[in-house]
Amino acid sequence: MQKMHLLISGFILGIIDFFYPLFQKIMPKQTFRYAACGGFNTVLDISLFFITYEYVFAKKDVHLNFITLSPHIAAFIVGFFITFPIGFYLSRYVVFQETSARKTVQLIKYFFVVLFCIVLNYGFLKLFIDTLGFNALVAKIITTVFVVMFSYFSQKYFTFKPSVGNLSIEEEN
Repeated sequence: MQKMHLLISGFILGIIDFFYPLFQKIMPKQTFRYAACGGFNTVLDISLFFITYEYVFAKKDVHLNFITLSPHIAAFIVGFFITFPIGFYLSRYVVFQETSARKTVQLIKYFFVVLFCIVLNYGFLKLFIDTLGFNALVAKIITTVFVVMFSYFSQKYFTFKPSVGNLSIEEEN
């Protein structure tokens, strides 16, 4: 399992770092890695949102035994369950490669930041779609811009904050 993990994270880092020289004058490596990983996860999230909203739920309410979800909220939830573990993996092993913090502590912190991001997503989607009448996909993209900015700073300074005396990969390079 460890060998597979090293192979996967090494492969991802190899691809991302290959393109970094094109951007090194405008951003630090860690920021570039976050942009690349976050960009991938964001495109995946928006793609999942579009597919589930348009085709799986066909823009119709989703009736469960205990609640009825609007199609845009149901599509958001589907995307979340797929992109949450991928996002944690990429953040932990590619972007913020902390050596001393326990993974379970980071996972809990990551989960709480993501929970707040869910609240932001929900609130912005309800505002843009239900109140202001935006197209669902346009609303999702605008919402994502706000949530990504919040997420980056929260992950950098809270979830994956380097411990005092420990160097991150960025500082070592």
